[in-house]
Amino acid sequence: MTTGTRSSPAALQVRLHRIEGQVRGINAMVTDDKDCIDILIQVAATTRALQAVALLLLDDHLHQWLRQPDPTGRPPEDRVEQAARAIARLVRS
Repeated sequence: MTTGTRSSPAALQVRLHRIEGQVRGINAMVTDDKDCIDILIQVAATTRALQAVALLLLDDHLHQWLRQPDPTGRPPEDRVEQAARAIARLVRS
């Protein structure tokens, strides 16, 4: 993975390890038959944490990608359209 200067891979890995811990905690809650609402709260928190990682990755990618000249010589409109599609995929997920 190549990221720009905005988020280091190490910082992203720290976030992902924290999310792994959240998922393990959710699994333990299910195993221990904890209250459904408490589990759903943790699922929502984990989902938000993953969305935050996705936004950081997208931000890094766009900043790095849009600063570089297009090696294929495509017009800027094509690059903007490609970026818009990536954002749309993220929003739909």
